[in-house]
Amino acid sequence: MIQNKTNRILFLFLFFLISNAGFSQQNPAPPFWNEIQYFKKLDSAVMPPKGKILMIGSSSFTHWKDAGYYLPGYPLINRGFGGSSLPHLIKYFDDIVTPYKPRQVLIYCGENDLGPNVTADTVVERFKTLFTMIRKQNKKAIITYVSMKPSPSRAHLMDKMKEGNEKIKSWLQNKKRTSFIDVYHKMLDSNGNPIPDIFLEDKLHMNGKGYTIWAKEFAPNLLKN
Repeated sequence: MIQNKTNRILFLFLFFLISNAGFSQQNPAPPFWNEIQYFKKLDSAVMPPKGKILMIGSSSFTHWKDAGYYLPGYPLINRGFGGSSLPHLIKYFDDIVTPYKPRQVLIYCGENDLGPNVTADTVVERFKTLFTMIRKQNKKAIITYVSMKPSPSRAHLMDKMKEGNEKIKSWLQNKKRTSFIDVYHKMLDSNGNPIPDIFLEDKLHMNGKGYTIWAKEFAPNLLKN
């Protein structure tokens, strides 16, 4: 009798695990859901004041956790999440842009978009979509695009990056309250190759030397308190 009861309990437990596993596979969390929940947790603890400089984009922002050290005196909110592409910024717009009502929006994204089936023009169109969403919601904010950087591990994409950067820069020139920060050319050596010692071992993300270059280019384009 006891054995039968034990077997029944074990069967129900296994059934519960299998059922929940199936549910999890059928309804997986969307990409970057955990990162967005983390931002919400930060905001629930201390909501940043409105009117700051909002950084959105991919891992080059995510890894720049000490951006305030490189750019003292600038009111920064970093909401970059690694691996993201422009469609992800668009998808989570109401989570990473809307709550903050920023005076300036810094965008570093597009590098992860590129691939065999994604052209520079696709990146440009995606950026335009994000730009329009920001401008519709906040007509006074300065929208700043940071050029895609020439990472050694993505040297095969440099032509696409350069084309996308140039087209976005040209498009922004006809828009009010915008700016374009060109870090691409500052990260090349005299031969036009990515400077090797400003990157980490993965040849994708930057070290302190790389972020020093960025800070020098960023500062003249940022609003202060």
